[in-house]
Amino acid sequence: MRKSGDVILGGLFEVHYSSIFPELSFTSEPHQPKCQGFDIQGFRHANTMIFAIEEINRNSNLLPNVTLGYTLYDNCGTLGIAFRASLSLVSGQEEQFILDGTCAGSPPVPGIVGDSYSTFTIAVSSVIGLYRLPLVSYFATCPCLSDRQRFPSFFRTIPSDTFQVRAMIQIMKRFGWTWAGLLVSDDDYGLHAARTLQSDLALSGVGCLSYSEVLPWGNDPAELRRIVNLIKISAARVVIVFAHETHMIHLMEEVVRQNVIGLQWMASEAWASVSVLQTPDLMPYLAGTLGIAIRRGEIPGLRESLLRILPEKNYNSSYGNSLLNQFWEYTFQCRFTPPPAGWVEAGGALCSGEENLEDVESELFDVSDLRPEYNVYKAVYALAYALDDMLQCEPGRGPFSGHSCRNLKELEPWQLVQYLQEVNFTTSFGDQVSFDANGDALPIYDIMSWQWLPDGKTEVLNVGEFKRSASKGEELTIDEDKIFWNFDSKKPPRSVCSESCPPGTRMARKKGEPVCCFDCIPCSEGKISNETDSMECISCPEDFWSSPQRDHCVPKKTEFLSYHEPLGICLTTTSLLGTCICALVLGVFICYRSTPMVRANNSELSFLLLASLKLCFLCSLLFIGRPRLWTCQLRHAAFGISFVLCVSCILVKTMVVLAVFKASKPGGAASLKWFGAMQQRGTVIVLTSIQAAICTVWIVSASPAPYKNTQYHNDKIVYECVVGSTVGFAVLLGYIGSLAILSFLLAFLARNLPDNFNEAKLITFSMLIFCAVWVAFVPAYVNSPGKYADAVEVFAILASSFGLLLALFGPKCFIILLRPEKNTKKAIMGRGTTKS
Repeated sequence: MRKSGDVILGGLFEVHYSSIFPELSFTSEPHQPKCQGFDIQGFRHANTMIFAIEEINRNSNLLPNVTLGYTLYDNCGTLGIAFRASLSLVSGQEEQFILDGTCAGSPPVPGIVGDSYSTFTIAVSSVIGLYRLPLVSYFATCPCLSDRQRFPSFFRTIPSDTFQVRAMIQIMKRFGWTWAGLLVSDDDYGLHAARTLQSDLALSGVGCLSYSEVLPWGNDPAELRRIVNLIKISAARVVIVFAHETHMIHLMEEVVRQNVIGLQWMASEAWASVSVLQTPDLMPYLAGTLGIAIRRGEIPGLRESLLRILPEKNYNSSYGNSLLNQFWEYTFQCRFTPPPAGWVEAGGALCSGEENLEDVESELFDVSDLRPEYNVYKAVYALAYALDDMLQCEPGRGPFSGHSCRNLKELEPWQLVQYLQEVNFTTSFGDQVSFDANGDALPIYDIMSWQWLPDGKTEVLNVGEFKRSASKGEELTIDEDKIFWNFDSKKPPRSVCSESCPPGTRMARKKGEPVCCFDCIPCSEGKISNETDSMECISCPEDFWSSPQRDHCVPKKTEFLSYHEPLGICLTTTSLLGTCICALVLGVFICYRSTPMVRANNSELSFLLLASLKLCFLCSLLFIGRPRLWTCQLRHAAFGISFVLCVSCILVKTMVVLAVFKASKPGGAASLKWFGAMQQRGTVIVLTSIQAAICTVWIVSASPAPYKNTQYHNDKIVYECVVGSTVGFAVLLGYIGSLAILSFLLAFLARNLPDNFNEAKLITFSMLIFCAVWVAFVPAYVNSPGKYADAVEVFAILASSFGLLLALFGPKCFIILLRPEKNTKKAIMGRGTTKS
């Protein structure tokens, strides 16, 4: 299809979708291939370019005084024909050229609109790129075409598949689909899309592919059966298809044959809105398909222009028929040439050329969903604006050497490339058109949903868009309420390899499988995950522990010998009971202080001993309750000093007993002068002061302090008092033990001294109890963890205190209260009974 003009624009379109090449031989004359299968969509694409050129010619503001012409070629869906057509456009020569002074023939084109297939475009652009002639494609989406090194003069008004792939990934992310299958055509379009999708999915971490298969060209039943079987057994409910409608037709035949339902199809722009797949037989399977469609646009006046198409009544073509006449025959199902015998009887008719296009229903005239046509329209205008910018160049301000400009006679193709790179205009539909450094237009796609209406009709509805802008970056907008879901739930399907790991677990990859296939492993103790699909569990802070669900940290339980727990209550009660008993005994001794029993047992030391025992009982309370610095420091000091005071009193009482019996012997009276009241008090004070000095040095040098121990239990904090200095604690206990042993030995020596009531026997027995308790305390204390160490020490204090109290004062109180007849001087001295 041709029209002359000042500037001729070239075009490559698929008006037929197959061709038959004649056999080649060296003897026969070469013949042209025969194109078959009229493609009404391709015919409309070509006429859209014609309409755009005629509209530009009518526009006085764009290319004034310049008439655009066109030369359009049919590629017949065959690479060889597309390649030969492009070379004809570049050379400006037809089947023959005339060498004369005027160089007659079609002039070379400054730019070409086309081609539709990525594979064809790659081959064509690789050659015409050598001449830097601009090629503006309206349908080729292969990402490889963005390589400016390989394709320096390539531009396109359709987004690259790189952007389409990102749209697919964003939709998957929106609906939570992490497990999908991929089917692609066996060409540059499909294979490049597959590589891009696989790499982008891996980088984004949005999902994984269960399978990736290449659809065969043509109808290959065995291969298609294998692919559909794979789709059927896969857990992936989402199937992404980057292929052409011919591939989908063959694939869906096998899908219907095997009745594979319950799939969510995602369509690339190549078949997202084709009507041939929207049939009653296929809609049970394809209804609800989400498609990435080319941006829809509006071209005012296009329908009226198409309705003005008329057949060529007088033509002479070696190809057998003109495109216009083929369109007429296709539309009205008639023939211009005499039909074969019997054809009319079979229902055929002859074309008159007077048929009315408005009387037929043809998708050619449906301009409500212009998508590839809109890209053709923008491609023509991009070339026109580039030419207009070149013609408006002011001398001295041009982009070429010496700031020169170019006119139509001097125009070189590479010069138009520079102007095309800087094109920036807005269509009547409101879309901005410009090209980036790689020749790609501003990307924008429509999101389509295949609706299956209750009356059985189908509709492809625009439910959103995916675009990129300089200010906001990539944006996905979807109105989910408009989407038709072909499932009983009427909701998006669930398509995952493994279900999400809830909080409290982490993902563990399955060996040899994609990252989307994993097991959910519960977090170990002390670690949590508070998000879904956590890769790792995080450790809780030191004072916190994981909850039973492992989804948040909770404060660790605290453990110490408390006043509120049964053990603490028992020990506290026992301590207060001992204190009360000491007070009662002291009261008894005060009331009966004038009796022989009290006076004979050194009443002053007895009172002091009872007071020290009361302190021993009370100091045990410092071991109960939450440890604090002052309680840690005071507990051992009070314990050590109280017991030294107690044992010192017992030691002095023992020494006094020995001195008294020694004084009863001849010449022994002088020994009593060392054991007067002052000496007794002084001895007790000195011995107690030594312990006080030990405690002071210990607290000053290495003070006991509270400590949060997490070694016993991971989920508990055991509050305890560390002794600070083990040597100090050992010296304190050793000093008490040495005094106790000394008292025991002296009392043991005096146990058989003659008297009716010899206190040395009671002291011996009490010291034996005391030493036994504290000898057993050491290993029990060392092996008891946490609060039980404090309980052991309190128990030792109480046991030894009760032992001393009962052994020393029990018999005396018994006589004072229950045997008053023995509380006489004669009875104590042994004179109240007759000796045999």
